[in-house]
Amino acid sequence: MKTLGYYNGKIGELDAMSIPMNDRSHWFGDGIYDAAPSRNYHVFALDEHIDRFFNSAALLDIVMPVTKEELRQLLDKLVHKLDTGDLFVYFQVTRGTGLRNHAFTPGPGNLWVMLFPSSWNEGEKPIDVITEEDKRFYFCNIKTLNLIPSVLAAEHAKRQGCEETIFYRHDGRVTECAHSNCHILKDGKLITAPADELILPGIARAHLIRKCKELGIGVSETPYYKEALFTADEVLVTSSSNFCLRVAHIDGQAVGGRAPELYERLRQSLVAEFLHATSDN
Repeated sequence: MKTLGYYNGKIGELDAMSIPMNDRSHWFGDGIYDAAPSRNYHVFALDEHIDRFFNSAALLDIVMPVTKEELRQLLDKLVHKLDTGDLFVYFQVTRGTGLRNHAFTPGPGNLWVMLFPSSWNEGEKPIDVITEEDKRFYFCNIKTLNLIPSVLAAEHAKRQGCEETIFYRHDGRVTECAHSNCHILKDGKLITAPADELILPGIARAHLIRKCKELGIGVSETPYYKEALFTADEVLVTSSSNFCLRVAHIDGQAVGGRAPELYERLRQSLVAEFLHATSDN
């Protein structure tokens, strides 16, 4: 099987799957999701992704149709149905099925899974980004399906030949990117936005923070502002499929490049962690 779709027990190739029209995702984007890379049929940091998945559901009062262990076993089973073990593993739960009504549909949610071949970025090549005011709502810490602002920002970056958009609030505070977390290195320390309602607490972000502490690199989870991006020693972007990327240009202006050795220590350590965790040995 080259791709796989799953919906409440039904399994098939993605282009052969169908979803009931009255699933609440169609009317309201009413659901939560998570995603992780797989290598050699091993889903990286799966327990962390599942914990965040269930936390998102709890924050929105979505009734989960499976337990954490049942989901873990299901994803492992589904991953092994594919022709390759190097995959993008996506899973979501929508609030349920019913006629369009803003009030909740009673009962458990609907479980979706999507798998397709994918690779990961080891961060050897820097990226270019743009900035944009963050006009999203205050549920950014919940991984909901409501991603229109991020979709638009990602398209704006693409049209300018860039890979990502860094969001900042009206006061200039940097939050995160359209589909990544953003950090800076300054004077040998990592500065990253606090895990409040303005950012999604990324799994890759957590691994970066832990790796810094292992390597004796100081970490400050405090607000920083747009101007700090242009004076930082390095600007970093992290996500589940891009463990640690270095930014070369922001809005066309060269940034970073002042702490290449420190960046390389972090990058190599994070890649090594992934390769070890997904090894067949």
